[in-house]
Amino acid sequence: MSGHSKWHNIQAKKGVEDAKRGRAFTKITREIIIAAKAGGGSTETNTRLRAAVEKAKSAGMPNDNVKKAIMRGTGEMEGVSYEETTYEGYGPNGTAFIIQTSTDNKNRTTSEIRRVLSQHGGALGENGSVSWGFERKGSLEIDPADQGYDDLFMIAVDSGAEDLKQDDETTTVITGPEDVYKVRQALEAAGIVVKSASLVMVPKTLVAVAIDDARKIARLEEALDEHDDVSDYFSNYEMSDEVIKQLEQES
Repeated sequence: MSGHSKWHNIQAKKGVEDAKRGRAFTKITREIIIAAKAGGGSTETNTRLRAAVEKAKSAGMPNDNVKKAIMRGTGEMEGVSYEETTYEGYGPNGTAFIIQTSTDNKNRTTSEIRRVLSQHGGALGENGSVSWGFERKGSLEIDPADQGYDDLFMIAVDSGAEDLKQDDETTTVITGPEDVYKVRQALEAAGIVVKSASLVMVPKTLVAVAIDDARKIARLEEALDEHDDVSDYFSNYEMSDEVIKQLEQES
């Protein structure tokens, strides 16, 4: 599922409901600052900033907070400067993890990411140690409404997408990394509601995990979700429906 497992998507939805608004706002604010710094403060020309602002709106962030974050990114307001850092490492059972962060102190974040992985049965790796097993793609979560898979697939492909993934939780359109916003515009023009759009790392192969390792992975992902510096992460594990059902019963 677009670099995330079905279990990750279930956990993400639960996290939206349970997470403290302050932590969610902190992460989104950093995304806006970095996007504005990299591509300017206009959502018309800066597609990455537009995606971050849309995420802020979905989370209920006040418009004034969004405006101030953009101004900090463009340098119109003083504030903490953040940099993006990507870490590669291993989780339980040799699963691969790519962890994206935004931080004002790289040394601190590196130490903390190493500690989180180690505490949950993993280890921090060198650059390139696992990224070879992933491909960068565009990912758009859509509202299927009452349309069937075949109809949605044809609409997605006609819009320039590569594939359509669907399970009980989500319907996701997969695109080339450079096509994500072009496809979004085409989908919306066709009357499809796009809930979110982002760039993700999709694993080339998947590693099946049993319940014991699945529990460890769930705890690792919870720790990553709770870390303010972690903006996103991707892995190559796969859980069966039976394992996912057991985790849901235990959580």
